Amino acid sequence: MSAPTPSRTRQTLEVAVPGIATGLLAGTVVGGLAVLIGQPVGWAVTGALALGVLLAAVGACYGALLTRGWARPGVFAPAGLLWLLGFPLARLLHATFTPVLLGGTPTPPPDLVGFLAYQGIISMGYAVGFILLHERVAPRWFARIRVRNPAADRILAGYLAHAEIVYRQREQRRARRGAHRA
Repeated sequence: MSAPTPSRTRQTLEVAVPGIATGLLAGTVVGGLAVLIGQPVGWAVTGALALGVLLAAVGACYGALLTRGWARPGVFAPAGLLWLLGFPLARLLHATFTPVLLGGTPTPPPDLVGFLAYQGIISMGYAVGFILLHERVAPRWFARIRVRNPAADRILAGYLAHAEIVYRQREQRRARRGAHRA
């Protein structure tokens, strides 16, 4: 007997869990780094939570892209575009509104264009790290929920197909090197 199929919204939310977790983890790392450079602990924790929640929202959007088939495992472009837009926006909101959470006023960056351009550059590095971490965590999560979540089952099949292709290519290279040496 199979498990009941969850609604499309629930499927999307379940698929988004690894992206949400990755965003929250990134916020935690930022908070830890802020404490290391001497920021007050309260500021660091507040900033980490604010940025973590914003990055988790962008990570959830990646889950929605996967659920709808607009992104596929092993393909960087959709994630890169998402983070090119989402990371600078998250950082802008973080920089502007973290002071509000601490009792101050909204403080946007003085050079908005320069700030967004710099965050856009950084976003590509973040996108690479996000994909690397996501592709380590997500397949395990999707394997756990695949019975009740058709979207997770479909995405996991994509991960497995991609892994099979990568494995075959690696084995072919090894065989060619072995033949070349012999």
